[in-house]
Amino acid sequence: MILPLLLATLIFTAVLPIVLPMLRAVRAEPDRRQFDKAVYRDQLAEVGRDLARGVLTEAEATGARLEIQRRLLAADASPSRQLRLNRSPVLAACVALFAALGSLGVYLVLGAPMLPDMPFASRAAEEARATGADDHRGLRQAAETLEKKLKANPSDPDGWLLYARATTVLGQWDTAADAYRRAIALGRTGADVYAAYGEALVMQAHGTVTPNAEEALSTALKGDPHNQPARFYLALAANQAGEGRKAIDMLQSLLADLPDNSPMRPEIGRRIDAAAAEAGIAPPPLARGTRSTASGAATSDPAPDTANLAAQMPPADRQAMIHGMVERLATRLQSAPDDFDGWMRLGRSYAVLGERDKAADAYEHAAKLKPNETEPPLRAAEALLTGLKPSVPMPPRAVALLHKVEAASPDQPAVLWYLGLFAAQERRRDTARHYWTRLLGQLPANSEEATTVKAALDALGK
Repeated sequence: MILPLLLATLIFTAVLPIVLPMLRAVRAEPDRRQFDKAVYRDQLAEVGRDLARGVLTEAEATGARLEIQRRLLAADASPSRQLRLNRSPVLAACVALFAALGSLGVYLVLGAPMLPDMPFASRAAEEARATGADDHRGLRQAAETLEKKLKANPSDPDGWLLYARATTVLGQWDTAADAYRRAIALGRTGADVYAAYGEALVMQAHGTVTPNAEEALSTALKGDPHNQPARFYLALAANQAGEGRKAIDMLQSLLADLPDNSPMRPEIGRRIDAAAAEAGIAPPPLARGTRSTASGAATSDPAPDTANLAAQMPPADRQAMIHGMVERLATRLQSAPDDFDGWMRLGRSYAVLGERDKAADAYEHAAKLKPNETEPPLRAAEALLTGLKPSVPMPPRAVALLHKVEAASPDQPAVLWYLGLFAAQERRRDTARHYWTRLLGQLPANSEEATTVKAALDALGK
């Protein structure tokens, strides 16, 4: 109410100096004839005084009187001027109306009348959210790097899986669902992958467990009956289908397998209360959990994607849970040092979290288990190089890993690119040109990657 009042006051103040003169009373202009007559009469009197003083003779006085009288008669005969009328209420009203409506129209076109107020507290919250978004800067850079690599090599299943997990943490559900679908199509059909794919579909549908999501989650549960994300979302699906009691039983069973200090328990408890309210029954006491651990993780070994169960939690809680799940996997692998797939999964998880050295350590451990495979050392090198600008010197550890892969597979595109970049950083232009020329020969002629390599070759000069 204050804003319209203020605007009306401003318009009135601006229009008043314009319309006020139009509202004044009629004002007549002075008549010039009256002024002239008064002057001529004074002149006649002056002639009489001059004659009495002897300044003028009788003949001169008579001539002067005749001339003044002629002018006096001419003044009487001249037409009178009309009065000037400048009072116009109608015009004043039109001007005021035009100013008011014009101002309102300009504001509606250029302004934002529907924009809500933003009190200081809201602004502080908005700034806090913006600051929190910077926490994922490294992860966003890693996802962008992965996206570029997948454009060059779309048949890399592990690349799609890592990209899916990165975009999941970033909350890019459409992208994550598509990446999981591609990874599955390329042979990554583990229970944890299907569960993560189902979760991405649920988030994509704003919390609704769609038929496609339910199918993916059911597949995950067949592969791993203890998969926690699949159990959670299938319980939500049961509740959405009107089977509240079944949903509560499923969630209670899940609670029994979680540690007492798990950050997931409050969310599951709220889901149980909501399901009970919809079913018209009293909320049951929550099931006790398993033995607690320092990180809040269960003693069993769910996949790292279990952390995504907390996608609806506040960002800080969600990140804490993700770290807890990854650290739990790392703890389990200390007692299972020969689990090649586990170490590879740990490396991918650390890479998603932006912990490059830990990711490289996990990949190198996997490389020791299968020394003839080039993927582990290549992934270790890429983990160390992710997010580094071309101007930043490459870590010696990453260069050594790249040379190790080169010895076994000299035509790896990533190896050719990075070793060319390393040579360029050391000003060994011929070596850099050698690597990049070989890489260019493997790329489609008109692809974006080929354009990038050509630009890098041009930058080397002749």
